[in-house]
Amino acid sequence: MFQLTRSVTWQALQRLRDETASDRISDYFRADPQRFDKMSLRVGGLFLDYSKHHVSGTVLNRLLELAHHSALVQRRAQMFSGDIINVTEDRPVLHTALRNLGDTPVHQADGRDVMPEIRATREQIRQFSEAVRNGEWKGYNGKRIKDVVNIGIGGSDLGPNMACRALLNYKHPDLNFHFVSNVDGTHIQKVLRGLDPATTLFIVSTKTFSTQETLINARTARRWFVEQAGDEADIGAHFVAASTNRKAATQFGIREENVFEFWAWVGGRYSMWSSIGLPIALSIGFDGFMELLRGAFEMDQHFIEAPLEANMPVLMALIGIWYINFMGAETHAIVPYDQALHQLPSFLQQLDMESNGKSVDIFGQQVNYKTGPIVWGQTGSNGQHAFFQLLHQGTRYAPIDFIASLKPEPGFEDHHFALLTNMLAQANAFMEGSQEGSRLKHDSCPGNRPSSVLLLDALTPRNLGALIALYEHKVFVQGVIWNINSFDQWGVQLGKRIAGEISERIDTNVDDFDASTQGLLHLVRQHFEGQSAPKKNRKG
Repeated sequence: MFQLTRSVTWQALQRLRDETASDRISDYFRADPQRFDKMSLRVGGLFLDYSKHHVSGTVLNRLLELAHHSALVQRRAQMFSGDIINVTEDRPVLHTALRNLGDTPVHQADGRDVMPEIRATREQIRQFSEAVRNGEWKGYNGKRIKDVVNIGIGGSDLGPNMACRALLNYKHPDLNFHFVSNVDGTHIQKVLRGLDPATTLFIVSTKTFSTQETLINARTARRWFVEQAGDEADIGAHFVAASTNRKAATQFGIREENVFEFWAWVGGRYSMWSSIGLPIALSIGFDGFMELLRGAFEMDQHFIEAPLEANMPVLMALIGIWYINFMGAETHAIVPYDQALHQLPSFLQQLDMESNGKSVDIFGQQVNYKTGPIVWGQTGSNGQHAFFQLLHQGTRYAPIDFIASLKPEPGFEDHHFALLTNMLAQANAFMEGSQEGSRLKHDSCPGNRPSSVLLLDALTPRNLGALIALYEHKVFVQGVIWNINSFDQWGVQLGKRIAGEISERIDTNVDDFDASTQGLLHLVRQHFEGQSAPKKNRKG
């Protein structure tokens, strides 16, 4: 069986790591004045500068060789054509079909074209979002909707939440959006406080309509609504769902025509392009939602058509592999210099860590190399006054993605100029450092810290769609080269299963759990004694 670490290219990269360990990035620029032009790339409204990386021309060529020798071209074609590449769950991976705006059919393994169903759901989203936005959709007492509450968790929350906040400038002026994800009751309590049930719309976003946290929050919202409105018959005017489980949604009280379908082949972290994106369509309008899809579709076409050496997702993936597998980087920082993108690091954290946080390959063998990094970050320039100190002078090695939009807010040009110049200064400082002479002082910064700079012409739905698709494909490429399945999440499922078992058996002896869990459960039982504890995950 093929072993990645024993391949000729892998071993050549290990030798190059040793040979280039003392290289300085700044010396690459002095050796090649054209480095920036050679190591930058534009796709639509996105511009990537990857020249400030500890990557020589020879290293980059070897990394590209690694990609050429992998199953990337084959797996990419299989993904877009509907073949089953999520082998552990026996499913195709068709989130790209959700933003397919061409005329090409997309067939599953059984030969069925999924595009008619996707277009039908898009039309359902269009009709509903327009009815809510223009006031045609009325609440139980004839008032128009003013507040939209999305109840979901993970991919059913992070994607639409991030996009709605990023595209706040496009939001309908008379609609307010709220996102409830945490099962901690203070979260939904805070959101419900001050809302009027007559003008509030709830979207229950859950693929199976069985996710514990989402259902607990949804039932609390339902109970609040009935207590305030006084009639369960009115639930249908104020609750809709994005789910594959139409039966459970209708049992909850949601009208069948208000269940927005999506499919088992849509992974949660890839689902914002589906009906999970309903809050986005409600916020920025259906035309804006289609522009989001268009940007992603254009990045898909670039990913399919561009040669690997000029392919933005491939280049980002290969540079990441260099740091993770050869340079010893454990983490990757995402630092958007745009307050509107403040939730992007959390979104990309799930996308990357849930996809490639694996230690077993697709053949069920333990891998002997590092896979996905720990992804983290926050907005600049806040980060400069928080964690940048460690990145400049600490002992940790963390590549950084700086992300910004070039277009300023009207009237705040001076703010935006300061923001962008701060970002460029930080990228330069991380590379150059401030070390003088051979003796280090307390104020010396070693430099030689790598970064990419991603610039958006403007933060528009189209460019945001392209940005998210870029990272999706980057993660996919890395998963293919590591020979892991980026589309399952069995670690998440384990936690869900054990939580369900503990919830179901809270009143019984649980001797088969470890002593710590038993002791902690005893304390929980003591606390709830005499109270109407929510012992079971009741159906609703």
